[in-house]
Amino acid sequence: MNDQSLLSEETISNKIYFIRNQKVMLDFGLASLYEVETRRLNEQVKRNISRFPSDFMFQLTEIELENLM
Repeated sequence: MNDQSLLSEETISNKIYFIRNQKVMLDFGLASLYEVETRRLNEQVKRNISRFPSDFMFQLTEIELENLM
């Protein structure tokens, strides 16, 4: 594997947030790591929902989103 293709720990840790007492990555952060559009990532999760545990994701409230921004 080429050194340029490896993600740095800092790159990943900058995309992790602490929300509802859990460490989480937002969909757009995860999509950027995989180099895909956010909507495509969400489409694939919805198509394959049975592959994910029930606590894999949750939707932010408007207030939580505003606090992050």
